[in-house]
Amino acid sequence: MYDDTTPSEAMTYREGTYVIDTRSGALAQVMGTMGPRVQVRRPDGGREWEVPPTALRLATREERVAAALGCEECVSLRAAQRRAVDGGGTQSAVAATVAVRRHAREAHAG
Repeated sequence: MYDDTTPSEAMTYREGTYVIDTRSGALAQVMGTMGPRVQVRRPDGGREWEVPPTALRLATREERVAAALGCEECVSLRAAQRRAVDGGGTQSAVAATVAVRRHAREAHAG
């Protein structure tokens, strides 16, 4: 398949945005950019990977909730995380991200 989307036409996402890597179907959170590629990580942590922006799409609310295993605390913590990221406070955004990941490890570790 030929992708004629130029980098300037590719969708860009803010840090903290939940996206789907369309190559694998994995839910991920945008961590930053490196040149023309977007760095993402699973919401519960782990290693980052790089994705071309054309291989990403916004995650739906249903996808975010399903990834949280339907847990209301996950939904609440992620909403607080989005507010912290949107507010621009680095320390509060980091603390909220740590809270999301800690909860995911402790409550949903399989």
